[in-house]
Order: sequence, then C-alpha cells, then structure tokens
Amino acid sequence: MTPPLVALITAGSAGLGAATARLFARNGIRLVISYDINGQRAYDLVEELTNISPLTAASTDCQDNYVALKVDLAEKDQISQLVDNTIFIMGKLDIVFSNGTWIRLRDINDLDDNVNEEDWDMCFNMNVKSHLWLMHAAKPYLDQTEGVFITTACLSGVIVSGSSLAYSVTKAAQIHLAKGLAHIAAPKIRVNTVSPGPMLTDWGLQFPPEKQEEARERSKLNRLDVAEQVLCFVKSKSVTGVNAIIDGGMAL
Repeated sequence: MTPPLVALITAGSAGLGAATARLFARNGIRLVISYDINGQRAYDLVEELTNISPLTAASTDCQDNYVALKVDLAEKDQISQLVDNTIFIMGKLDIVFSNGTWIRLRDINDLDDNVNEEDWDMCFNMNVKSHLWLMHAAKPYLDQTEGVFITTACLSGVIVSGSSLAYSVTKAAQIHLAKGLAHIAAPKIRVNTVSPGPMLTDWGLQFPPEKQEEARERSKLNRLDVAEQVLCFVKSKSVTGVNAIIDGGMAL
C-alpha cells in the first residue's frame, strides 16, 4: 500500500493555510502546520484535522498524522529547524505550501505613506526571503520524493494594488522567485504559486468595510476556491513555474 503524502503548511492555523489543511486532511494527507502566536487555535485545528481525516478511521495510531509546530518565519534558522522537525516526526516530505506573509495597511496611492523602511524590510523578509529559505531547507527532501513547493503570492503581485506598495512589489518579487526556483529545482521538484484576490479571512477583514464591499462587487463569481488550486498543483505532475490567479474574475 502506498504511504500517505506528507505536507508542511506554514502559517497553517488560520485563513487560507487552515482551509488548505482541512482539504489536505480530507484527502488523506498527513500534515505539519506551523503557527507563530496563537497556539490554541493551531492545536484546535490539529484536533479537527484528525477528526475529518480518513487516516484516523483506517488506523488506531494517528498521533503523528497531524502536528502543529511554533515557528517565526522571519528567522532563517527557525525555518531550517521547522523542516528538520517535520522530517523527524513524519519521516519524509512530499508537499510544502509556503503560505507565510507580512502585511501592514497603507494608502497605496500616497507615496509619503509608502516609504517606511521597516515596512519594506519586513515585506522583503517575509514575502520573499522566507520562501527562499524554506525551499532551500526542504529541497533535499523534496528531491527524494519528487515533490512540490507551492507559495502564496497575491493578485497585488500581478496588478499594482492591495495593502501597500511594499506588499505589492514584494509579492511580484515572490512570483518571480518561484519561477526562478522552478528552473533550479527541475526536473524532480515542481514549484508553483497561487495569487488570490482579496479573501475575507482574518487578513482581508483588516481592510475598511468600503474596500471589502468593493472587492465583493468586482468579483464575477463571488467565490475564491484557492485551496482547491493548491491541491490541483499537488496532483498535477507536469505543471511547474505557473502562477495561478484565483480572483473570481476581478482582473477581467
């Protein structure tokens, strides 16, 4: 019998990370999710994943099928340790969903409001460098399984928009990084990116109500099934270097 796939999802305890974790669990994928601050939310999700997974019904020993680990994705050493701990617990790694991001709301149309150096440093560290460090740490293990590395970018990386100029620019850089990694990691590892439009998760609800309503009105489909696209990238063995825009038709 083929052993279950093993996935690592960073920033996996809420929002898109949690939605993807639930979808993966329902498909019998073992998971490590990382969190930074809210440990209780992460542990509650681990319990939920255990309950909804077909692996639980198939085995009486499911203790290590779903695990939450604390990590600061702004710290390169902690990212490397996260991968080491994942291998120690799970024994292998097939899927990395690099979902960490950093955001601070600014008026993107006001240059004076977009020259804060801390914003730029944090955006580059979290939205670009953290994905590079995670790929570097995970690559030897993904080589072994001929796995997949998927990052969460944003529609703001394709069209100048969103929470700030620093966020938009670094999401564009992240998309370009993923294409570069796809070149480097081939032929064994696939590297792809999802770029959602505004999602009304904890992140999206930071925007003013009028911006949330504007996003709803611009959507042609009134839904964003981003987790389904992540799973599609897992299953698609001949797709790499692709940035999938999941915006419900906003960019039309």
